[in-house]
Amino acid sequence: MSGPVTKGTDLPVLLPAAHKLAATAAAERLTGPVPRPTLRLGLLLFAIFVFSIGLAHAQAVPDEAETPLDALWRWMPVLLEGFVFNIAISFIAMMMGTVVGTLLGLGQISLMPAVRGSSWFVTQFFRNAPWLVLLFLVMLLVPFEFRFGNTVIPFPGWIKATIGLALPVMANVSEIVRGAINSVPSGQWESSESLAFSRRQTIFSIILPQCYKRMIPPWMNLYAILTMATVLASIVGVDEMMTQTRRALAAEGGATQLLVPFYSFVLICFFVYCYPIARLTIRLERRFAVKL
Repeated sequence: MSGPVTKGTDLPVLLPAAHKLAATAAAERLTGPVPRPTLRLGLLLFAIFVFSIGLAHAQAVPDEAETPLDALWRWMPVLLEGFVFNIAISFIAMMMGTVVGTLLGLGQISLMPAVRGSSWFVTQFFRNAPWLVLLFLVMLLVPFEFRFGNTVIPFPGWIKATIGLALPVMANVSEIVRGAINSVPSGQWESSESLAFSRRQTIFSIILPQCYKRMIPPWMNLYAILTMATVLASIVGVDEMMTQTRRALAAEGGATQLLVPFYSFVLICFFVYCYPIARLTIRLERRFAVKL
């Protein structure tokens, strides 16, 4: 026997290895490869915003009728419209990356070497490539319009930017799916095989239903990271929040006293949107924690 049998299982499990993996996962949830927004960080951003408004008022010319806060208030609808565009890009990129990434993740556990190897290569290539480089490649390689005879179909820049951001998301979702499937005890596979389930039935009826709880927290973490990364689209000219902020500052004559208030407002918007996601992720991690 390889080890003692745990309660609720039919096959033996290597408990020392399982406890080690659980301890590693718990440590990663507490520290994490990417810092999560905290309430203290939000208060700090708000304090910086208030301080920058006061500093901008102090630097403003006394004869000016409009204060820096008035200028921010006047441009706020334009900035918030750009922020809605950021959220739309994040939703579409996450949806595309999740669908294709799930297929890649399943391909990584395929029994066919060609499918498994190609899926692994695509996953590792896009997972380890810089997001900005992928964004530029898609923007430069994909044309702005497609011609089919006399029909011209435009391909806007924001769609290309969304595809460029969906590529690394696809690779990370692939790893999330592969890791979740491999985390299911091998006894589940062996039990399914003993009951004459096909591999397809085993994956879709037995293995994947157990993986959803394991995949939701890292998937939500990835979405929060993607949302913050949508500002990269401003570099390629997409009309999102950072682009609108630069245009607003340029329209104000490049007033230096407005830089910190405007960009602090951008930070606060992203924090207000991403902080609940981070808190919900932590809550789901605790709720769906795998008890060994």
